[in-house]
Amino acid sequence: MQAIVDCNSFYCSCERLFQPHLQNVPVVVLSNNDGCIVSRSDEAKQLGIGMAVPYFQAKELIEKNKVHAFSSNYHLYGDLSWRVMETMRQLLPPGCVEVYSVDEAFLDLKHIPLEAIQDFCTLLKNKIETWTGISVSIGVGPNKVLSKVANRLAKKNKIKTGCIVVLNDAKKIQAALQQTPIDDIWGIGFSYSEKLKTYGIHTAYALSIKDLSWGKRFLGGVTGMRLLRELKGAQSHSMQAPRTEKKMIATTRMFGREVTDWQEIEEALATYATRAAEKLRRQHSAACGVSVFLLKKAPIAIEAAPYHRGRQASGYTLLDNPSHLTPDIIKAVVALGKSLFEPGEIYKKAGVILSDFVPDNALQTNLFVAPADARRKKLMNVIDNMNAAYRDDILKFGTSGTQKNWKMRSERRSKRYTTRWQELCLVR
Repeated sequence: MQAIVDCNSFYCSCERLFQPHLQNVPVVVLSNNDGCIVSRSDEAKQLGIGMAVPYFQAKELIEKNKVHAFSSNYHLYGDLSWRVMETMRQLLPPGCVEVYSVDEAFLDLKHIPLEAIQDFCTLLKNKIETWTGISVSIGVGPNKVLSKVANRLAKKNKIKTGCIVVLNDAKKIQAALQQTPIDDIWGIGFSYSEKLKTYGIHTAYALSIKDLSWGKRFLGGVTGMRLLRELKGAQSHSMQAPRTEKKMIATTRMFGREVTDWQEIEEALATYATRAAEKLRRQHSAACGVSVFLLKKAPIAIEAAPYHRGRQASGYTLLDNPSHLTPDIIKAVVALGKSLFEPGEIYKKAGVILSDFVPDNALQTNLFVAPADARRKKLMNVIDNMNAAYRDDILKFGTSGTQKNWKMRSERRSKRYTTRWQELCLVR
C-alpha cells in the first residue's frame, strides 16, 4: 500500500499557526506581487472565493466578509514544510518518504500490515499535527493514483472521514472511483478530461473499466496505460529517490512595478545571478552555460487574451571557464541582458538560468584564459557564511543596487517567525 499525506490549506495553516485568532475565520494567501489567490481556508471556500482568482476581482467579496489576506511568506512556508517532511522521515524507515511538493509527500507502507494501516495513519496524523501544528489529510491505496483518489475523499468531508481514507479492498476502490469526477484524477489535465467526456467518460470508474490498449490509444501512449493500470489497482509508479543535485538552477521574479530603465534591469539580473550562484555553490557545482530572459509588457488587447504569456526576449551564452563565482556569473548575465534590453519597452519580469553543470573540484579550464584563483573561492565562502548568519544579504555586490524599488510587492506579508531572530513570535 502507498499513501499520500497532504497538508490542509497549507499556506493558510502556516499563517494560522502563529496567529491563533485566525482559527475558524476565512483566510487567503496571495501569489507573487499579491496577484492571485493561491491558498484558501475552508471558511474562504464556503464564501465562494475561487482558486487562482485575481485578487482585484475578489477584493470586494474579501473586504465585505472581513477575509484576512496575506502575501506569500515563502521563508515561513519552506521551513514549516521541512518540519512536516522531517517528522514523517523520523516515523518511517529510510526510503519510505518521497517529497512530492511543498505540502505533499508519498509514503511507502509496505512494512505496515494491512489491518494496521488505519491505526498507523491516525498515529502519523496526530504526530504531525502535535509536533508541527499543521493539519494534514491522508489517503491510502494500492498505488499512487488511488491514494490521491482516497486523499481527495478525505479532504472533501473532513468531519465524516477524520481526514483519513484507506482503500484496502475492491468494493471501497470501486465506490471511491464512482465518486471521483474525471477532472479530479491525478494525471488527467483539462484537455484530456474534455476529450474523455466526449466519449461519455465522466467518472474515474468509467475510465477504469476501459482496457489498456484503449488507454494507450487515447491517453498518450505508455503514460495513459500506466494511469489505467493504477486505476485498476496495479502499481506503475514506484517511489522516487530524492534528487540531491539539480541539473539546472533558475531564479526568476516578477517586478513589483513596470520597469523601463536599464539600471533597474541590471540590478535585478545581478541580484538573481547572485542567488543562483549561491545555490550552485551549495551543491558543489560549476556552470558552463548562462541564460537570461526579459519579459516585456504586451499591448492591453493582447495581454487580456486567455493564456497570454507576454513577449519574451531570451539569450544563452557559454562562460569562458566553468564557474560558480558570483562576479563571473554577474558579468556574463549583465552582458547578455544588455544585448536583450530595448530602450522604450516596458518590462515586468526577468530571470537567470544556470545550466550545463560540472563538479567544482574537477574543472577543465581554458588554455588561453586564466582560471579562478583560490582566493576568490575563499571570498565566496566568506560572503555565503556571512549572509547565512546575518540574513538579508548583508554583503552584496554593488551591481545589485541598494534601493531595489523594482522588487516584488509583498505588502501583506506576515513575519518570518521561524527563520529571523528579530521576527520571533511574541508570547504575552
